[in-house]
Amino acid sequence: MDLTARFAGKTVLVTGGGSGIGAATARRLAAEGAHLLVTDIDEEAAQRVAAALPDATPLRLDITDRAAIDRLIGGLPALHALVNNALVPFVDDPDENWRRQLDGTLLGTVHCARAALPHLAATRGAIVTIGSVNAEVSFGDHAYSAAKAALGSYTRTLAAEVAPLGVRVNQINPGTVATPARSGREKGLAALADRAYPLGRVGTPDDIAAAVAFLASADAAWITATTLRVDGGLLGVNRHFREILDGG
Repeated sequence: MDLTARFAGKTVLVTGGGSGIGAATARRLAAEGAHLLVTDIDEEAAQRVAAALPDATPLRLDITDRAAIDRLIGGLPALHALVNNALVPFVDDPDENWRRQLDGTLLGTVHCARAALPHLAATRGAIVTIGSVNAEVSFGDHAYSAAKAALGSYTRTLAAEVAPLGVRVNQINPGTVATPARSGREKGLAALADRAYPLGRVGTPDDIAAAVAFLASADAAWITATTLRVDGGLLGVNRHFREILDGG
């Protein structure tokens, strides 16, 4: 299959597309022929990403604003895939963190999916949501982890609901990814790569973008209600256990 044409003639909306995994996903899908709707709460960031793509439209979108979501997505002429990537940054205040994570990470995804479904039913399209390994194992931040875990449940229940419409819904749970948000933490990332990841490195945004492109494409036509770990073996191999067992 010619991957450069896998999304030819198709429109894909990426939330949080102004940087990191979202920007890499936009670049990957554009390289495969898609028309990208690059959305981000930071409109200038969305514009920078879109300007470097052959066929892309930058749009400001706050995923905590349901009315804005309905206006933007509801007004589209067509949509073939939705990539729910936007996330809410960690904050220090615990109560505020819970509200922000549930309103943004969880309900923002729900609202985007609801607004997109009429389009996706018409095109027999796909939804791909970016979760986290925090949904499966304790790595800290209760609110973030709980919201990401809820996304996994929502992925499965929504997939069952919309399968008769021909719409597929899947999720990707990344491990540690070296995004701009982790700039300045290279020493810690190197330590993680050496001690925690069997493949010897942390992930890149392009690693996640490749998985998104697969799940959003016709190559995954018989895959739905699935959570795909893209984590360098982090959760599948307990390196510390093995080292202790082997006397290391």
